[in-house]
Amino acid sequence: MLSTYLRAAPAALVLPILLAVSGCGQAQAPKNAAQATPATAGASEDASGVPAPIKGLQKLGFEVVSEFEAPGGLRGFAGVVNGQQPAAAYLTPDGKHVVVGSLFDAQGNDVARDLLTEKVAGPMTEKIWSQLESSAWVADGKASAPRVVYTFSDANCPYCHKFWDAARPWVDAGKVQLRHIMVGVIREDSPGKAAAILQAANPSAALLENEHAFDRGGIKPVAISADASRKLDANQALMVEMGFQGTPGILFKDAEGHVQRRSGLPQGNDLELMFGPR
Repeated sequence: MLSTYLRAAPAALVLPILLAVSGCGQAQAPKNAAQATPATAGASEDASGVPAPIKGLQKLGFEVVSEFEAPGGLRGFAGVVNGQQPAAAYLTPDGKHVVVGSLFDAQGNDVARDLLTEKVAGPMTEKIWSQLESSAWVADGKASAPRVVYTFSDANCPYCHKFWDAARPWVDAGKVQLRHIMVGVIREDSPGKAAAILQAANPSAALLENEHAFDRGGIKPVAISADASRKLDANQALMVEMGFQGTPGILFKDAEGHVQRRSGLPQGNDLELMFGPR
């Protein structure tokens, strides 16, 4: 169930999530953990009132959003792993151990699914989408397109170019607008090429110039202005915050309106999932 929302695995806390690896490299940084809700009697707690096993999870990047009633004498904690992955943690009745994952009843229902959707996935989607909208992105496609997909892109990244090419049927048909959040992380001239796009009189046209000439070296790098430098720094920081190690790093909303992500070139039916039918 956990992989329904986001497919990016945190470095410290191991969850049943798969991460695609066909992308161009960039380092990832962990997020700080937030404080948990106060615990009740019966758990192994320190002076702060937080159960010791939950504090251990916090050190691994588990941010508690709320505590909830769980069956079998367990205490449930709904949270987010490294700011990216909705997850449920269950403290054992002795208060000495915690399990992260899905808890199913006799009918095969995940007891925390609806709560994670309401308390975690929904607010997290709004926060992430707002951050993406506020970033320095370059439009590729019609503003009236019913679907928007964000992608962290490097002008030298061959996988970004392949993704751009694969998206043409949807973008050209007016069904999808790609929003390229430009970063410069692959080669020495990547920041200069990103600046050539961001500083252009028509950034969208400059982006297309780079893609159409990609096999011939792409757009020519330029001197980076102070404004473009700030935008590139902010875009790279956002890329790290979103948990991506390489480009393209793609974020979109699924049929339920929750943010999903793909790291690297989309595989299998990913294009139809993020873009819809052709």
